[in-house]
Amino acid sequence: MPIFSRFPALRWAVPAVATAAVIGGGAAVGTLTASADPDLPPRSAAELLVDLQTARLDGLSGTVVQRADLGLPDLSIPGGNRSSDLSSLIAGKHTLRVWYAGPDQARIALLGRFGESDIILNKQDVWIWSSQENTYAHKRLSSAEREAKPHQLPLTPQQAAEAALAAIEPSTVVSTAGSAHVAGRDAYEIVLAPRDSTSLVGQLRFAIDAEEHVPLRAQVYAKGVSKPAFEVAFTEIDFDRPDEAQFAFTPPPGAKEEQIGKLTLPLADAVAPGGGGKVVGSGWTSVLVGPAPTQFAGAHEQGKLDGMLQILPRVSGSWGSGRLLSGKLFSLLITDDGRTLFGLVSPERLYQVAADPAAKVPTR
Repeated sequence: MPIFSRFPALRWAVPAVATAAVIGGGAAVGTLTASADPDLPPRSAAELLVDLQTARLDGLSGTVVQRADLGLPDLSIPGGNRSSDLSSLIAGKHTLRVWYAGPDQARIALLGRFGESDIILNKQDVWIWSSQENTYAHKRLSSAEREAKPHQLPLTPQQAAEAALAAIEPSTVVSTAGSAHVAGRDAYEIVLAPRDSTSLVGQLRFAIDAEEHVPLRAQVYAKGVSKPAFEVAFTEIDFDRPDEAQFAFTPPPGAKEEQIGKLTLPLADAVAPGGGGKVVGSGWTSVLVGPAPTQFAGAHEQGKLDGMLQILPRVSGSWGSGRLLSGKLFSLLITDDGRTLFGLVSPERLYQVAADPAAKVPTR
């Protein structure tokens, strides 16, 4: 089964920005070859891309460390660094355990100081479990939901690489950057960089396992910054297929059931067919425009959204007024007329799009 099969369980993951998952445009493959260690034969960028797209994997398990320094304001996210609350993943350092046995069986466990939060996909069933709060949510997926692919913060190197490679066209330069040693394994490094200098993204780097051809590490660098603003990497990995028991879940005694809301970035639904949203522009500076998040949130998420929106600074211009969230890699504008605009661009680009009559979207 191709490694880039979707992880449907993560459609309810984090109400966060999709960083690498929303880049547009594409790439011209460079001619450099990887300056590999003596044990690794040289591979060109084109060969590494083929490796990624044709890799096959029956299963894996391992430990992933995610670091995010997106330059965001304090959003009063519960728990913060090393928290087991899923919404905390947009900042700080976090450790996750992952199990994968195909596109219909996957599990992510976010490990915190006082507990863990799990997202489990077992065929048509999705479970979300918080050990700290002793709560769980369950949803049985329809056929359409199992095929859907919302934007989300990449929680594994595979997800980040899948999103980036799906966007390869002439607006991106692809090259190699030698070799690396990740999770105890030899790997090649491949680099994607936008040609458009107005994007906030400087480059994306992926470390690709030399034998299994799957991504072991993904890094996103902001323009002009030497340290990654976002990084997700395996610290240990096993390519054996996990036991079926890893995907079975029974609510423990006394656990309280909650309803699953739409915890993904609302634009995922907005730009889907029939969602009423649109993409303005192309390449790395494209902007996603869709309904405001309050139109998608369930009752459980509404309070959190309202609180976060009040923290964001108010902005206004010829386009109207609203709230702005901006960081090293992206800008997010929520307008008072019920729109959300997102891109790997400066706020000025969002204001420009917001003022365009063609960027209007129907509200719900």
